[in-house]
Amino acid sequence: MNGSVIGRTVLRIVGPLAPSVVIVVAAWWLALEAFGISPLVGKRPPQVWEYLTSSEAHREAVFGALGITIRDAAIGFASGMVAATAVAVLFVLFRTVEQTFMPVAMLLRSVPLVVMTPLITLIFGRDLLGVAVIGGIVVFFPALVNIAFGLRSASPQATDLIMAYGGSRLTVLRKVAVPTAMPALFASARISVPASIIGALIAEWLATGEGIGAEILRAIGGFRYDEVWADIVVVTGVSILAYAVVGVVEALVLARFSDRPRE
Repeated sequence: MNGSVIGRTVLRIVGPLAPSVVIVVAAWWLALEAFGISPLVGKRPPQVWEYLTSSEAHREAVFGALGITIRDAAIGFASGMVAATAVAVLFVLFRTVEQTFMPVAMLLRSVPLVVMTPLITLIFGRDLLGVAVIGGIVVFFPALVNIAFGLRSASPQATDLIMAYGGSRLTVLRKVAVPTAMPALFASARISVPASIIGALIAEWLATGEGIGAEILRAIGGFRYDEVWADIVVVTGVSILAYAVVGVVEALVLARFSDRPRE
């Protein structure tokens, strides 16, 4: 796959985001003006830009906390996706596992994460393990449903052919189910990227006391609304960028699979 193909793919995925960002920024500005929100509380885009560009200390405060949030989100994203993929594979291979585990999973999913966070913190602590569990829970359940559905979407004809030639269920999984599930896997990844950032913010609000989540609370308590809005804008921008990156990787990987000669 040459550079021009990659460039076209990036442009195709990222290009539509530019007008979307313009629309969101315009809506943000117009909403504050329409509802008469004071500039002391509701910061407009020029005020946020001035805050970020006027002082090195401001940038260090925002982007230093952002680095921690990105780390926490990456841990939650990875742990949730790996766990969801592993459980989805078990569901496909062993129906009894799904019948036993799914009611428990749905029960846990019905409990708000904010309610579960103190218990998770008590069991797993406030360090990276607790962050991985909190962020992983946010990612896990939607990804599990999508990936399991994708694995079950394998062609019955291809499955019967492999079984007729003596292939095992693992062979069917590797040769047919996994390639078929790639779109569902990447769809789960796209959904999970913003979800993992939300999970990181929840962990930082209620558990670790670090990162953008904790900084927003401290800034609100100190009436530093410039910093609050800058934190929100920056973390939103990172979420959009990460979503776009996953979309580019998805397009490149799926194009590679479609171009690969059949074995």
